Amino acid sequence: MDEKGLLELWNTKRTQVINAQKAPNFMLIGIFVLAAFGKFADASDATKYLVIGVAAVTGILAIISQYATIREAEALLVDLNRIEKPSELTKKIASSRHLLSLTAIAIVGMGLAVFALVTWAVLG
Repeated sequence: MDEKGLLELWNTKRTQVINAQKAPNFMLIGIFVLAAFGKFADASDATKYLVIGVAAVTGILAIISQYATIREAEALLVDLNRIEKPSELTKKIASSRHLLSLTAIAIVGMGLAVFALVTWAVLG
Protein backbone atom coordinates (compact mmCIF):
# COMPACT_ATOMS: atom_id res chain seq x y z
CA MET A 1 0.00 0.00 0.00
CA ASP A 2 1.30 3.47 -0.80
CA GLU A 3 1.72 6.41 1.59
CA LYS A 4 -1.55 8.08 0.64
CA GLY A 5 -3.51 4.86 1.15
CA LEU A 6 -1.91 4.28 4.55
CA LEU A 7 -2.69 7.84 5.65
CA GLU A 8 -6.31 7.40 4.57
CA LEU A 9 -6.45 4.16 6.55
CA TRP A 10 -4.95 5.97 9.56
CA ASN A 11 -7.73 8.56 9.39
CA THR A 12 -10.31 5.79 9.10
CA LYS A 13 -8.95 4.16 12.26
CA ARG A 14 -9.07 7.48 14.12
CA THR A 15 -12.66 7.98 13.03
CA GLN A 16 -13.57 4.48 14.19
CA VAL A 17 -12.24 5.18 17.69
CA ILE A 18 -14.20 8.43 17.84
CA ASN A 19 -17.41 6.85 16.52
CA ALA A 20 -17.16 4.00 19.02
CA GLN A 21 -17.53 6.61 21.77
CA LYS A 22 -20.89 7.94 20.56
CA ALA A 23 -23.24 5.27 21.91
CA PRO A 24 -21.67 5.18 25.39
CA ASN A 25 -21.72 8.97 25.52
CA PHE A 26 -25.43 9.10 24.73
CA MET A 27 -26.03 6.41 27.35
CA LEU A 28 -24.03 8.36 29.93
CA ILE A 29 -25.89 11.58 29.11
CA GLY A 30 -29.19 9.81 29.76
CA ILE A 31 -27.97 8.33 33.04
CA PHE A 32 -26.50 11.67 34.10
CA VAL A 33 -29.77 13.52 33.45
CA LEU A 34 -31.84 10.91 35.28
CA ALA A 35 -29.42 10.88 38.22
CA ALA A 36 -29.33 14.69 38.35
CA PHE A 37 -33.11 14.77 38.72
CA GLY A 38 -33.07 12.03 41.37
CA LYS A 39 -35.04 9.56 39.25
CA PHE A 40 -33.09 6.55 40.50
CA ALA A 41 -34.08 7.19 44.14
CA ASP A 42 -37.61 5.93 43.51
CA ALA A 43 -36.76 3.38 40.81
CA SER A 44 -37.12 -0.32 41.49
CA ASP A 45 -34.02 -2.42 42.05
CA ALA A 46 -34.71 -4.21 38.76
CA THR A 47 -34.67 -0.89 36.90
CA LYS A 48 -31.44 0.15 38.56
CA TYR A 49 -29.74 -3.13 37.69
CA LEU A 50 -31.02 -2.91 34.12
CA VAL A 51 -29.52 0.58 33.75
CA ILE A 52 -26.20 -0.61 35.17
CA GLY A 53 -26.24 -3.68 32.92
CA VAL A 54 -27.02 -1.73 29.77
CA ALA A 55 -24.35 0.83 30.63
CA ALA A 56 -21.84 -1.97 31.21
CA VAL A 57 -22.61 -3.75 27.95
CA THR A 58 -22.52 -0.51 25.96
CA GLY A 59 -19.21 0.46 27.54
CA ILE A 60 -17.61 -2.96 27.17
CA LEU A 61 -18.53 -3.20 23.49
CA ALA A 62 -17.17 0.29 22.87
CA ILE A 63 -13.93 -0.52 24.69
CA ILE A 64 -13.48 -3.74 22.69
CA SER A 65 -14.11 -1.90 19.43
CA GLN A 66 -11.72 0.91 20.31
CA TYR A 67 -9.04 -1.45 21.56
CA ALA A 68 -9.23 -3.56 18.37
CA THR A 69 -8.98 -0.43 16.25
CA ILE A 70 -5.94 0.74 18.20
CA ARG A 71 -4.23 -2.64 17.72
CA GLU A 72 -4.83 -2.39 13.97
CA ALA A 73 -3.53 1.18 13.98
CA GLU A 74 -0.34 -0.03 15.71
CA ALA A 75 0.23 -2.42 12.80
CA LEU A 76 -0.44 0.46 10.44
CA LEU A 77 2.34 2.45 12.11
CA VAL A 78 4.78 -0.34 11.27
CA ASP A 79 3.80 -0.03 7.62
CA LEU A 80 4.14 3.76 7.74
CA ASN A 81 7.67 3.36 9.12
CA ARG A 82 8.60 1.26 6.06
CA ILE A 83 7.78 3.97 3.52
CA GLU A 84 10.73 5.30 1.56
CA LYS A 85 10.96 9.11 1.56
CA PRO A 86 7.95 9.70 3.83
CA SER A 87 6.32 13.10 4.19
CA GLU A 88 6.66 14.97 7.47
CA LEU A 89 3.08 14.03 8.32
CA THR A 90 3.83 10.35 7.77
CA LYS A 91 6.94 10.61 9.94
CA LYS A 92 4.96 12.26 12.74
CA ILE A 93 2.16 9.69 12.62
CA ALA A 94 4.61 6.79 12.36
CA SER A 95 6.31 7.93 15.55
CA SER A 96 3.11 8.00 17.60
CA ARG A 97 3.04 4.42 18.84
CA HIS A 98 3.51 5.50 22.46
CA LEU A 99 0.43 7.72 22.15
CA LEU A 100 -1.58 4.79 20.84
CA SER A 101 -0.48 2.65 23.75
CA LEU A 102 -1.38 5.42 26.17
CA THR A 103 -4.78 5.78 24.48
CA ALA A 104 -5.49 2.07 24.88
CA ILE A 105 -4.63 2.22 28.58
CA ALA A 106 -6.70 5.39 29.05
CA ILE A 107 -9.74 3.89 27.33
CA VAL A 108 -9.76 0.89 29.64
CA GLY A 109 -8.89 2.85 32.79
CA MET A 110 -11.40 5.63 32.23
CA GLY A 111 -14.04 3.13 31.17
CA LEU A 112 -13.71 1.33 34.50
CA ALA A 113 -13.76 4.62 36.42
CA VAL A 114 -16.87 5.84 34.61
CA PHE A 115 -18.61 2.52 35.20
CA ALA A 116 -17.88 2.81 38.92
CA LEU A 117 -19.36 6.31 38.91
CA VAL A 118 -22.43 5.13 36.99
CA THR A 119 -22.97 2.37 39.55
CA TRP A 120 -22.63 4.88 42.36
CA ALA A 121 -25.04 7.33 40.70
CA VAL A 122 -27.67 4.67 40.02
CA LEU A 123 -27.52 2.77 43.29
CA GLY A 124 -26.90 5.89 45.34
